[in-house]
Amino acid sequence: MKKSKLFILITTVILVCALATSCATTQASGASGKEALSLWNDEAPLKKAITEYVEATTKKGSADFIPVEHRIAVFDLDGTLFCETHPTYFDLQLFIHRVLFDPSYKPTKMQHDYAKEIVDTGKLPPLSNAYEKMNASAYAGMPLKEFDDYVRSFMETDQPGYENLKRKDAFYKPMVQLVSYLTANDFTVFVSSGTDRFILRPLTEGTLHLPMHQIIGSDSRIVAAGQGDKDGMDYLLPQGEDLKLSGSNIIKNLQMNKTATIVKEIGVQPVLAFGNSMTDASMMNYALSNPNYKSLAAMVLCDDLDREYGKLDRAKSDAESCNKFGWIPVSMRNDWKTIYGDNVKKTE
Repeated sequence: MKKSKLFILITTVILVCALATSCATTQASGASGKEALSLWNDEAPLKKAITEYVEATTKKGSADFIPVEHRIAVFDLDGTLFCETHPTYFDLQLFIHRVLFDPSYKPTKMQHDYAKEIVDTGKLPPLSNAYEKMNASAYAGMPLKEFDDYVRSFMETDQPGYENLKRKDAFYKPMVQLVSYLTANDFTVFVSSGTDRFILRPLTEGTLHLPMHQIIGSDSRIVAAGQGDKDGMDYLLPQGEDLKLSGSNIIKNLQMNKTATIVKEIGVQPVLAFGNSMTDASMMNYALSNPNYKSLAAMVLCDDLDREYGKLDRAKSDAESCNKFGWIPVSMRNDWKTIYGDNVKKTE
């Protein structure tokens, strides 16, 4: 082969590789955010704010540039990333299934009456320490692998109130896009939820694709199968022995507890936070208080009555909280082109 032809071939290969790398980089960074957030209406306040924010904080030389190690974003789950309004929280639905419809489990009278009241009235009693104890004790003695399988099996059932929707797929698609957009721009995304982390892990795995150490939830006490009543300080785990749920909980990851777990488990103050209720307020305010970097917080408002089971009074109250605290409101009705996908319809 002549030198000129060889030179042309090599140059062509280099240009093709460079172009491919450039395209891949552009696609990953989602610089404009328009395609990356295609399920958001262009007029959505958060779409405009977050794309401008990402551009400003990821561009080297920008006054607002944030090093990768400080690009921390935290998301609540229920009502922020995942179906909450109908019929209720995923972990509470799992508890109701366990207590009322699982023939292998014999519930206490308190567990039975609590679950039945929710089913009969459609109303959620105030969450309490008594409920947390009932919930945790419903799975006492379950090996972790068995509990994981139990959650996954429940995830495969139909989501009540909708057609063409499994429980495992009841994620808000625009918010999943937002997670992907941030991840592509080198933000480390954490989920911080009041749901038990051993429920969160399988639930988020197939959709959010986040490492398990980035999933923070309420904590149940774990014991060894042969530990009995011994304290963990007094028990040596034999090789191969199962770990199981003790039936008691350590912490409910809501309100100020969310901030505390972020401090303990992440160790870096977030610059972005997304929630949907006042139990996320401390987490969002903590992000907005970041003294070193430009920050942003947003709250999802449950105001869609056509594609979702919205609660307008609550949405109005939450919108007022957004004005008070400086959070960006996200209207499910006005800001999203779809919620669960166009093939999913309400049945009630």
